[in-house]
Amino acid sequence: MEVKAVTRYVRISPLKVRLVMDVVRGMPVDKALATLDYMPQKAAREVARTIKSAAANAEHNFEMDRSSLVIKYIYADQGPVLKRFMPRARGMANQIRKPTTHITVIVDDEADE
Repeated sequence: MEVKAVTRYVRISPLKVRLVMDVVRGMPVDKALATLDYMPQKAAREVARTIKSAAANAEHNFEMDRSSLVIKYIYADQGPVLKRFMPRARGMANQIRKPTTHITVIVDDEADE
């Protein structure tokens, strides 16, 4: 059975999050969390939070065994972009784009495969 967790409006670019996700895609949950603990990227902490949430949902809501959970799907969608302006020389202003990301993790039981 597939169990899902979504973290929305994370203030990191989707491209940066996808680089971290590619490392853990298809891994067992425990191994993925151990791998993310040693990654220096800020996105690794947010991805780990979402994986922990999906594992907790599976354990609590569906009474699945955490040791048998595998990351089946993991993806990052683009959220809304916060647009800010920064003053520049001669009275001009440049636009600053602050992208957000929606992280989705779907874990599955190994026994179903």
